[in-house]
Amino acid sequence: MRRDDDLPALLSEVASDRAPLLNAKGGLSARHTHQIQQFLKENFSRKLSLAEMAAVCDLSPYHFARAFSKTFGVSPHQYVLVLRLDLAEKLLADSRMSITDIADSTGFSSQSHFTTMMRKYRHVTPQQVRTGQRRSRSGI
Repeated sequence: MRRDDDLPALLSEVASDRAPLLNAKGGLSARHTHQIQQFLKENFSRKLSLAEMAAVCDLSPYHFARAFSKTFGVSPHQYVLVLRLDLAEKLLADSRMSITDIADSTGFSSQSHFTTMMRKYRHVTPQQVRTGQRRSRSGI
């Protein structure tokens, strides 16, 4: 089992439009894959439970989590986190919203939580993204 500390490189590779591995043994069906992608694109900025995501595919939370991971290569939580961070980075670069408002609108519980997640998985702070002081990261 992976630990969160092992995921920064993996999370930076996962994009919101990443092609899922269709027909993976034990993974989601093509129909369920499309349904959950659509649901997450529309709802990722609010609090989501595993049970709610599983209900979209009419699966138990346990079965859904396993099938989702086989299909997308990351857990549902990690996938949602990437969606949130991607949108937050776009908002930081393209808008005049405050960092607190961006954190709130992208589904983070607080500005502190947002900053912690940006630092942990993108290796920059929101302020660094806003001012264009991003560190060079290879492979991205």
